[in-house]
Parts: sequence; C-alpha cells; structure tokens
Amino acid sequence: MSFDDEWSELKREVSRESPHTRLHQVASGGSGLGGDANLANLSVNQDKLGAIGNAAYALRGRLVKDGIHARTTTEEAATSMSGHGFRTGAAMTTVQETWGSQLSTLLDACAHVSNHLDYSAARHAQDEEDIRTALTTGAISGHFT
Repeated sequence: MSFDDEWSELKREVSRESPHTRLHQVASGGSGLGGDANLANLSVNQDKLGAIGNAAYALRGRLVKDGIHARTTTEEAATSMSGHGFRTGAAMTTVQETWGSQLSTLLDACAHVSNHLDYSAARHAQDEEDIRTALTTGAISGHFT
C-alpha cells in the first residue's frame, strides 16, 4: 500500500469519529452545570490517538530502514558515476544530500507526532484522574453549585 493510500485510509477512519472531547454531564435538573450544558460534543478517543501515534512510530521505523537504504544506494551510484567520469555523479551527490535532509526532517516529524500523542494521552489520563479524585474528595464540589 502506498503512503498516499495509507494516509487517505487513516483520514477516512478518523473522519468517522467525533473529533471532540466528551465529558460526562450531569442529568437534567441535577446539580452542577445542569442538563442544558452541551458537553456531549467534547470527546477524545484514546484508541484513535494511540493508533495514530503507533502509525507515526511505525512509519518512522520503515523510513529509517528504507530511507537509509535509498541514501546508501544513491551515494554508491554517485561515487561510481563520478569515478567513471560522468558529470551525472555530482548531480546524484546533490540528490543524495537533499534526500538525506528531507529524510531527517520527515523522521523528526514522525517522532514529534508519536511523542506528542503519547504525551497527550498520558496527560489526558492524568487530568481525568485528578478530576475524579477532586470530585470524590469534594475538593471542588462548591465551585459548581
């Protein structure tokens, strides 16, 4: 499957899910924010975040392996061409240097996406636990009445 096909498939899967965070809401007529507050549109799907983070991590792994192979092969071709007096060897060297720069940028981007989603998921879980603890202990109950 090509990158474009895989990317399109991932975008279709994500578009089927609500991109909002969903908070539990108080039943109508109860205490707190009340039933009229429209909090149902707020949701985060940890499984989707995890899947995207894992896909970014896997893509980075494939890019490392395949990208280095392509870089090495191009470098060898450039050296061989230059050694045989072909001016194309210098152009191939430029291609290899550009490829190396672009590959590095893409690897950094994949790592950034993966790390950010891991951090976001962990932070969300910690925030949920902090809220649950605060509500259970009554530490913030007076703020919503």
